[in-house]
Amino acid sequence: MVKDVASLFYYFCLMRVFKFGGASIATPERMEALLPIIRNEQEPVLLVVSALGKSTNALEKIVNTACGGNKGAALQLAEHLEQEHLEYARTLLDDTHYQKAEESLRIYFKELNRGIEQADASCYDLSYDQVVCMGEVCSTLLLQFYLVQNGLPFDWVDARTVIRTDDTYRDAAVDWNFSKQQVQAVIGRKMKAGRSILTQGFIGATTEGKSVTLGREGSDYTAAIFAAMLQLESVTIWKDVEGFLNADPKMFANTVKIENISYNEVIEMAFYGAQIIHPKTIKPLQNNNIPLYVKCFLDPSLKGTTIQGEVSGINYPPLIVLKHDQILLQVTSRDFSFITEDNLSKLYAMFHARKVKINLIQNAAISFVACIDNRADKIKELTEELSKDYKVLSNENVSLLTIRHYTPEIVEELTGGKQLLLKQETRKTLQVVMK
Repeated sequence: MVKDVASLFYYFCLMRVFKFGGASIATPERMEALLPIIRNEQEPVLLVVSALGKSTNALEKIVNTACGGNKGAALQLAEHLEQEHLEYARTLLDDTHYQKAEESLRIYFKELNRGIEQADASCYDLSYDQVVCMGEVCSTLLLQFYLVQNGLPFDWVDARTVIRTDDTYRDAAVDWNFSKQQVQAVIGRKMKAGRSILTQGFIGATTEGKSVTLGREGSDYTAAIFAAMLQLESVTIWKDVEGFLNADPKMFANTVKIENISYNEVIEMAFYGAQIIHPKTIKPLQNNNIPLYVKCFLDPSLKGTTIQGEVSGINYPPLIVLKHDQILLQVTSRDFSFITEDNLSKLYAMFHARKVKINLIQNAAISFVACIDNRADKIKELTEELSKDYKVLSNENVSLLTIRHYTPEIVEELTGGKQLLLKQETRKTLQVVMK
């Protein structure tokens, strides 16, 4: 038995996880360009795939329309999205495989329509997940038929059958023990038999079989979950950038690619809001010493970035994260009593109960200041609850700038001419709330 287990782990250690995001399959031409990357794998590979292009945004509009009381309009939007997927399939597939893809897609668009019919504003997060999860399901069906058409018989697995979670809709927590058993029994068994697997990122299911999502950009996290549960060799996230950059190239000019970076640095950046890697992705990989590669699907020959354990002898450039659409809340005790541990515990509990993440915090004698994402569906309720015992003031439309490994020059460049509302500084990290 020990020998069999050892050989199983050795076998899996030769296999890898590839995660493809929405940009990599946004068009049929983009999907076709992935074929050489996938075909190049000598061992069975596990593909984790996101929804097509902007499909998630379209599905969010559908659920918002349905929960807003106009289910007829929501169904029309779903019909339009279905036609877009079918047109994508017509471009990509021959007649035989198109007919099979059409039949499969229509089954899941019926599931989408049921989610629309059942949508209810009073349980918005539940309604959201039943609708939005369909993006990943349908994109992977398209890719599966394309791979089969090209002689790569991948086994399609619905991630909702192997990833079990709690019922925290839109940010579900994975039941690690149950999911690991399922992943090993279903996906592990197929890969051991020499089969490559295609599945979805971002989604899972509760014990009752309700669809859930793992948080926005959760496909990266899904890839890490599978790699850790199966002890696979590595995870590669294929993006439209050449690797891990020191800042978002859409916001900053002259970004710098980092060839090697530690898990710890990436965890810090993810915590502060960097979008290139999902915040929960790194920990399963770090715990199992599985390297993460960030590579460019537009040019696979580029070296990309390796994320691994401690990286010595590297002087990092300033690592920059800028988050817009923030709210700076100032909570002050009405009777001028001190913000002591008891008050802080009470305040934290209010934020936690509404799942409002605090991006920056500072407290003084009688006040508590928190910078948070502008989530209208949560802020109103939070503010009303806080106002029962505290005076609440807010600055809206502010930005949160975080710089790791900052220099005086980069601080001046990025904050010059701005109104600084709050500033915190440590040896490695500077954070500024500004307007």
